[in-house]
Amino acid sequence: MRTVTGGGWRDPLRRWHDLERAADRSTWSLYVAELLGTALLLVGGLSAVIVVVSPASPVAALSLPGWLARGIAGALFGLTGSLVTVSALGRHSGAHLNPAMTLAFLLERRISASHAARYVVGQLVGAVAGAAVVLAWEPLGAPLRYGATTPVHGLAPWLAVALEALCTLVLVGTVFLFLGRPRLRRFTPWTMSPMYAVMVSLEAPWTGTSTNPARTLGPALVTGTWQGAWVYLVGPALGAVAGVGLARALGRGGRRVDQARIASHPGDPGQRGRPAPG
Repeated sequence: MRTVTGGGWRDPLRRWHDLERAADRSTWSLYVAELLGTALLLVGGLSAVIVVVSPASPVAALSLPGWLARGIAGALFGLTGSLVTVSALGRHSGAHLNPAMTLAFLLERRISASHAARYVVGQLVGAVAGAAVVLAWEPLGAPLRYGATTPVHGLAPWLAVALEALCTLVLVGTVFLFLGRPRLRRFTPWTMSPMYAVMVSLEAPWTGTSTNPARTLGPALVTGTWQGAWVYLVGPALGAVAGVGLARALGRGGRRVDQARIASHPGDPGQRGRPAPG
C-alpha cells in the first residue's frame, strides 16, 4: 500500500483541498475589494459634496446657483464612482458598490444569493468606514450632516420612495443598457458622472439622490441621522427591480447583461469582464 508521502491516492486529494482553499481566498478577496471600493466611494464622493455644497465651504463665496452647485457635486460624486470602478479594486470585484446594483445582478441571475449577500455586507461595512473618515471634515461637513440623506420636510413618504426608485431605475437601466452592448460596455463606468450631475441637480433638494442604501446607511450610522432611512431601502430596491425589467424589455434580441460586473478586467477577451462569483 502506498503511503501519504509515497504519492498515493491522498496526494491528488490534498491538491484538491489546496485548490479549494485557494479558491476560497480568491472569492473572499472579491468581498474585501468591494468593501474597500465602497469606502473610497463615500470618502471621495461625500468629500466632494461637502466642499462644493456646504455653506461653510470657501466655495460658497462663489455664490453659485443651487442647481449648478448640485450638478457639480453630483458630477464629482459620479466621477469618484467611475475612478473606483476602473481601479484595481473595481476591476477585481466588478465594482457594484451599491446593494441596489447587486440586487439587480441577482434578479438578472448573474450572481448567486449567497455571494450577493456577502457583497452587500461588504458594501455596508465599507460605507460605514468611509462615512467615519468623512467626519474629519469638521466643521465644513456639519451643516450637511456629513453627507446624510433625508427627505425634505413635508415631502410625502410615498413620493420620496418614488423619487429614489426613479433615480435608481435610471442608474440600473443605464448601466444595463451599456453592459448589454459589447460596443458600449467599456464606457459603462464613465456614465456615472453625467448621470449623477443631472439627477443630483434636479432631484437632490427632495431626497438627496441617494440611489444607494449603503451610501445612506454610512452617514446615518455615524451621525445618528435616521429620519426617513427606510425610504432609502425601499426606493432603491424598487428602482432596481424596475431597472431590470426595463433592461429586459429593451434587451430583446440577445442584448442582455452576461456578467455581474460593471468593471471589466484587462485580461479578459473583448473586455467582457470576469464573472463575479455566481
